Amino acid sequence: MVVSDGREVRSAKGLGLVNEVFSKKPWETLDGRLGIGHVRYSTTGSTRIQNVQPIVVECADGLWAVAHNGNLTNAQTLRRMYQESGAIFQTSTDSEVLVHLLADPRYRLRPRRVARALEDLEGTFAFLIMTKDCVMAARDPRGFRPLSIGRLGDAWVFASETCALAQMGAEHVRDVQPGELVVADATGLHSTLFADGPKERLSQCIFEMVYFARPDSVVFGRNVHQVRFAYGLRLAQEHPAQADIVIPVPDSGNSAALGFSRGSGIPLDAGFIRNHYIGRTFIMPEADARAEGVDMKLAILSEVVRGRRVVVVDDSIVRGTTARHRVARLRGAGAKEVHVRISCPPTAHPCYYGIDFPTRDELIAGAKEVDGIRQFIGADSLGYLSLEGLLSPCARPQDFCAACFTGDYPVGVADTKGKRGLELFGPELKLV
Repeated sequence: MVVSDGREVRSAKGLGLVNEVFSKKPWETLDGRLGIGHVRYSTTGSTRIQNVQPIVVECADGLWAVAHNGNLTNAQTLRRMYQESGAIFQTSTDSEVLVHLLADPRYRLRPRRVARALEDLEGTFAFLIMTKDCVMAARDPRGFRPLSIGRLGDAWVFASETCALAQMGAEHVRDVQPGELVVADATGLHSTLFADGPKERLSQCIFEMVYFARPDSVVFGRNVHQVRFAYGLRLAQEHPAQADIVIPVPDSGNSAALGFSRGSGIPLDAGFIRNHYIGRTFIMPEADARAEGVDMKLAILSEVVRGRRVVVVDDSIVRGTTARHRVARLRGAGAKEVHVRISCPPTAHPCYYGIDFPTRDELIAGAKEVDGIRQFIGADSLGYLSLEGLLSPCARPQDFCAACFTGDYPVGVADTKGKRGLELFGPELKLV
């Protein structure tokens, strides 16, 4: 977290869970009237304290802090340009190129400084930018990543999910619009467009609906639970199963499993119990780490699954290692049959816009057809939601990016295509 009292900017950051880094209440050490914070998990490679955000730098006109969600696809080009002119980078993240743009005299000495810097970025971003006097929020022109504005008394609040606003008692006012820069300062809230919006279409990330967002959030104008419930209903129509119970893979499979149960008439039960002190496993880079994480993350209720035909509803299969391990454990617990249903299409293409899907060779759907995946994970049957079903709850399907399923990338990926995220700037890179 980074906080300003109008005179000084103070920062506190660390590696680990929030309650580990901030073992004391943050306000005991961070006094101020405005601030920003960032939570991110390591996706690949080693972990460095320098990469923990918000990034704080000192420019000619004072301290700036930046927090970023997304992936800048022209970051490598901008980084190389500044390095060749003598600039020194402190982190290995793509986010740092923005602070170099802000410090560049070509931007610093011109009107609409921040807007002009944002105009030169390509790819995906939801930014929070802070000086000692104000907080700024911005989304890329295609609106890949969500970012919301809330009101708490006289204070303005920004969050990447509306559930954070609700939890603190803030009113959700509206979303930051694609291509919009919003400034909150002592005089109130101010808005400007740094881009006219997409020339062709929006590209809101559909995987936010499938997996990332919390079910009590409103993302891209829709409640996430309701969308996932609709996925489950559609999945029951597209891939029915003869089974005794439906069990979700918690937590992101819960809503879709409820929809599948409702649509199929098969009772819903709790076959897995989630350990909420373990982080997400699909993004762990090593297969052994993912398998070990699954062992700690989910416990199986053998009394529920023993002797039964089970439908397992999950949000996605990325590498296949986790799904294979879970199917084997269900059989070991006595499940008679295991039918796997996935509430999105096969993930066959890498994501270059902020989700750490690996290269296509490492994606099981990039190398195998559905029946080959079924054999690999050991399921009796496997069914994926169709692309049409995935987009069916969306009023404007053309406004969503589904490149990880289709390979149709809406924004150029010249700096990133064919590379894992960490290879852009070396083995230390952490992208969310």
